[in-house]
Order: sequence, then C-alpha cells, then structure tokens
Amino acid sequence: MTKKQFIAELNASLRRLPSDERQDILQDIEEYFEIGLEEGKTEEQLSVSLGSPQQIAKEFVATYRVEKVEETATAGNIFRAVWAVIGLGFFNLVIVLGPFIALVGVIIAGWMAGVSFVVSPILVLINVAIHPQIFELFDLFFSIGLAGLGLFILIGMFFATRATTNGFVRYLKYNVRVVKGGMKHVQY
Repeated sequence: MTKKQFIAELNASLRRLPSDERQDILQDIEEYFEIGLEEGKTEEQLSVSLGSPQQIAKEFVATYRVEKVEETATAGNIFRAVWAVIGLGFFNLVIVLGPFIALVGVIIAGWMAGVSFVVSPILVLINVAIHPQIFELFDLFFSIGLAGLGLFILIGMFFATRATTNGFVRYLKYNVRVVKGGMKHVQY
C-alpha cells in the first residue's frame, strides 16, 4: 500500500474524530513516512510496519473517547468510550461489555433502592388516605426509618457512582494500552 492510499484509508476511518484531531494524527503518520523514506525504506514496508489503517483508527478513536470521559464524565461520553473500546476487538466485547453491564446494573439498583426507601413515608401516607382503616403507627415509623436509611444509601451511591466511573475509566485506559501494546505500529 502506498503512502497516499494508507493516509486516505486512515482519514476515512478517522471520520468520527474532530477534524483538528484527525489532522494531527494524519500529520504524524506523514512524518513517519517521511522519516522512513529518508532511512531508505519503501512506502510498502512502512505501511506494513504500521499495520491496518482501520485498526489504527479504532485505537485513536478509543483513546480519544476515553480522554473525553476523563474531561467530562457524562453518561453519553462513557457509553461512547465503552463502544469505542469494544470496537478494538471481539475479545473486548466480553472483557469490557460484561463488567460494564454488571456495574451499571449495580449502580442503578443502588439508586433505585435509595430513592424507594426515601419515598416510602409518602407511599404509607397514600395508602392511609386510600385505606384509613388499616393504619398502624408502626408502618409510619418504619417507613420514616427506611427514609433515613434511604438518604444514607443515596449519599453512598453518589460516592460509589463517582468511584465506579473513575475506576471504569482507568480500566478502559488500561484496556486501550494493552491493545495498543499488542499491535505493531508507532506509539504516539
């Protein structure tokens, strides 16, 4: 593959990145070709040494998405980063998606438990309004206790969500480094 073909394929594969990021990457690859040509290598040898333009693009997109999550950890950025890292290889479908789904499930369950405990006194009062003959003071006091427990759960879930997000971002970065380390191309 010639330099022109390689760069054209890489540019097409990097279309999901902002143009300034894409231009930086393409400029680095062009410099790699220029240095290699000065050392007496052919364009074909340099293309082979870099590897597949599509795989290089996947790695750069994954790295970019993980960096965006570090800047702003929104749900959208996290999902885009997970999707980009999964795109690095089929094995990542199991290695990244499995833990991600499990962690999201635990986080959602914790938040739902906390919220349901906090609103339990309201639900007891609604039940009393509908069926006043079954009112027991124990139910009201128990639901107030649950509401207090729910507040502690919500506070804990706030910190757990933040810690889980940070830990998962580190896990994604590690996964990208492992995949990049296993590939035969230039590390930037």
